[in-house]
Amino acid sequence: MRGLRVGAAFAVISAAAVFATTGWWPWRRMPQPVAEPAVARAEVAPAAIEVLDTLRRGETVSELFARHRVVDLDLGGLDPAPLDPRRMRAGLVFSFRSTAPDTLPSRISVRTSPEQRIIFHRGPDGWDAAVEPIAWTAEPVRIEGAIDNSLYEALDAGVADEQLDGADRQRLAWDLADVYAWQVDFTRDIQPGDRFQVVFERLVSEDGETRFGRVLASDLTMSGKSLTAFRFEADGQPAFYDAAGSSLRRAFLRAPVQFRRISSTFARARFHPVLGITRRHEGTDYAAAPGTPVMAAGDGVVLRAGRAGGYGNLIELRHRNGITTRYGHLRGFASGVRAGARVEQGQTIGYVGSTGLASGPHLHYEFRVNGVAKDSRRVELGNGAPIRDAIRADFTRERDRLLLLLHPPQRQEEDAPRSIAQQPTETQARWLP
Repeated sequence: MRGLRVGAAFAVISAAAVFATTGWWPWRRMPQPVAEPAVARAEVAPAAIEVLDTLRRGETVSELFARHRVVDLDLGGLDPAPLDPRRMRAGLVFSFRSTAPDTLPSRISVRTSPEQRIIFHRGPDGWDAAVEPIAWTAEPVRIEGAIDNSLYEALDAGVADEQLDGADRQRLAWDLADVYAWQVDFTRDIQPGDRFQVVFERLVSEDGETRFGRVLASDLTMSGKSLTAFRFEADGQPAFYDAAGSSLRRAFLRAPVQFRRISSTFARARFHPVLGITRRHEGTDYAAAPGTPVMAAGDGVVLRAGRAGGYGNLIELRHRNGITTRYGHLRGFASGVRAGARVEQGQTIGYVGSTGLASGPHLHYEFRVNGVAKDSRRVELGNGAPIRDAIRADFTRERDRLLLLLHPPQRQEEDAPRSIAQQPTETQARWLP
């Protein structure tokens, strides 16, 4: 009996040992935590904090710096001085970069022009400065359309905001008008239904900013007549030529002001709005805003610059071959314009006004040959000088290259997803002065 009890006790103890080792007795064991492997954690540098601030009107650069607790940066003491604080204009945007909210700026940068940025670094021995160039890439843009009212309105409608802003679209219009300044008077010659095609450069910076570059080629179709222009540098001097290689430049501009509305034309008899009588009108009146620059129509010498009766403030220029030009009702004269001074074609000589017998601000322009007044809009100005034979082959290659941009093959237009002039881009930022 005693042996039976000993055997039973031994069996119970043995079973308990088995359950205990398997984790099922006296309760189910929780899983043992697994030790995490040791991981070396790198120190993460805090993100830099950048604050932008604008130089205000009447404010000095030192005052702007002091607003950001920078009092130890003397621009005049840097060698070489990267910029002159006395010539810094309001509107410049400065970037102040710090490593933490409560620390002083250690880096300051400012964009002083489209082509460069000035960067100041704080070092153990004070501040130093470096000039960082900004790279711009030129890309061609082609647009075309109808001129229903004015050239500017047509170009404004043909160029998207993503490509050029309003100011650059206006500059494109001015530059295209300058290309044809010897062939076209945009106040008279443009008619509804005329068309334009133009290839120009859009500059894109490494930061994604955009701005207008220059006109490369264009084609104006006016009253069924096509006027083409191709930019080419002959002997380092850029100019525009037609397809045959003749310069578009002539001895005289078609209009001495940027294209504006003609308020009164050359006429044998015209009712004078001030005098109230009918008399001969020997010039062309260009209505323009007061202060609009007036250009010399051709190279010449100033015969007189001063008051001249009903002309008000008048400039008269003498040119070759017995030709003189008169510019009346001016508000004032450009610096250096006086009797005996030489002027060049396109040079600003005065400013639109309403002096003398003028009912409103406009330029009265006369073109005289041997003392006889001629209609400046109908005078034959001859042909431009042809390209030199020595560089004609170079011109032909450039003309053909630009022709492909101006008139791309139809198949290429169909294969391309969209022309660049129709594509919204992601480079919408623009450098602001």
